[in-house]
Amino acid sequence: MSQNDPFRDDFTDHEKQALADHFSNTDRPIFAIITPKQVDRGALMSRYSRTDKTMRRVFLDEFANNPNRGEEFYNKVLLEYGDDSVAELGDAQVGIEWISNIAAKKIEDRRVGLSYLEKSSRYVALDQKVQGRYKYHLEERIMSSRYADTYIQACDHAFELYSKTINPMQKFLEEKEPIEQFSFLDSGSGQEKLFGNLKSQNDIESAKRVYRSTIKAKALDILRSLLPASTLTNIGISGNGRAFEYLLSILFCSNLSETRRLALKLSVELNAIIPSFVRRANDKYGQRLQQYLTDTSRAVKEVSRKHLAHVVIEENPRIVKLLDFEENTVAETKVASAILYEHAYGQSLENIRRYVKSLPVHERAKIITAYTEFRSNRRHRPGRAFEVIDYTFELFTNFGIFRDLHRHRILTIERQLLSTKHGYDLPAQMVELGLESDFRDCMYASKIAYEEISKTMPEEAQYVVNFAYKYPYFIKLNLREFCHMVELRTVPQGHPDYRSVCQQMFRQISDVHPLLAQGIRFVDMNTYELERLDSEKRVERKRQET
Repeated sequence: MSQNDPFRDDFTDHEKQALADHFSNTDRPIFAIITPKQVDRGALMSRYSRTDKTMRRVFLDEFANNPNRGEEFYNKVLLEYGDDSVAELGDAQVGIEWISNIAAKKIEDRRVGLSYLEKSSRYVALDQKVQGRYKYHLEERIMSSRYADTYIQACDHAFELYSKTINPMQKFLEEKEPIEQFSFLDSGSGQEKLFGNLKSQNDIESAKRVYRSTIKAKALDILRSLLPASTLTNIGISGNGRAFEYLLSILFCSNLSETRRLALKLSVELNAIIPSFVRRANDKYGQRLQQYLTDTSRAVKEVSRKHLAHVVIEENPRIVKLLDFEENTVAETKVASAILYEHAYGQSLENIRRYVKSLPVHERAKIITAYTEFRSNRRHRPGRAFEVIDYTFELFTNFGIFRDLHRHRILTIERQLLSTKHGYDLPAQMVELGLESDFRDCMYASKIAYEEISKTMPEEAQYVVNFAYKYPYFIKLNLREFCHMVELRTVPQGHPDYRSVCQQMFRQISDVHPLLAQGIRFVDMNTYELERLDSEKRVERKRQET
């Protein structure tokens, strides 16, 4: 130990050399672990909690001369002791390509420990064929059944209409929202000017680039409703070993052949980079978990069949329905008490709540207002006091909207199987363009295919259902997550479909909890014709500045 710093290790020159490729520095108390083997990084982190030694000393004593130390450690801790939390210390980043939207949502159902990025249907046109066919999944069980031709015809029909409508839709939008009516940045003056007033060729080309990108995004936003759920997508996943292990277990016991094959392939890749962290996904322990999940699913399906037969199906359900919420005074009392609790000096939450409940309404309002009044943008999120009350919404939106709301991690979301039973949303622009009949014909073809396939294969039948079809699900979330979701999903560049849904959700919470809703300060309740125009302008300005 150093005399100047009695807690610091004094490493010899030889030890420093041994540490150089594994830690970002050898003489400071804060350092990054850069040892190349993922298993060693995780093992070091876990071993760290079980010793009084410093991490770099642990490395020198236990890892430097034992290349298999990390593997040995995890075998002992995970298999012998069953300490699952250490599996969170192994991270991996994987890409999963050419999977259906059905499989993608199954993966993204796993909320904790994994982060996702998915290919956007807004920026990427899906009109190109590969080896003579469109980019949609051919589910094994369907393709080996008598429904194969019906399935292919329905999916091809959707993709053909989508593909042939992209250019006409863009031209229609250009005529409806001509470039001349929009303002763009004049680089000479630094001011926004109408397109016709721009002088330099550079400004004109820049404005055209922004406008074309905006028009394309708008066209693809509208036309995505034609795409079937079989449409192929790509996902990037970053996460820890524990979360990946559970994901694999879920995929292995799926009824869909696509997801089971996906589990096998993903398991191979994860075993190549973090084997110790995912080893139990399909061993005897993992198979027991899979059996538990399968048995539970089967049992719940049986009791559901018995009881749901007695529940009336609602005709024309509302798109957004707030089902569960606290009475207003109770909600305000809980939130205000949680705000005060952090600054208490031993007073119990129960007594604080009793006191807050006794306050005049305007005094409770002051407490709650103080908690949110200094928010100056949506990234200044309210604190955890907003987590003490919950809301449950049932939504009947199109599948495209579900895909966007499904990405929010800090909420509970339960959904039914995708079907054609609840009708579909018809984009107004398809009617204006004179393609209403074509759109309805496409939906009808999908409905016929779905109804045929679902007689014997209800899960596989989901693949043929278009994004336009309405989809029932419920969302349970706390006020803090609600604030984040509605402020994010109502920004001007958001898809108009989910913007409308989130605006409706906000109105309903404002009706039952008006004071709390005032803290959600950055909900945009306006409508826009070209949603992405301002966003594309900002991108173009940054491009010019670099």
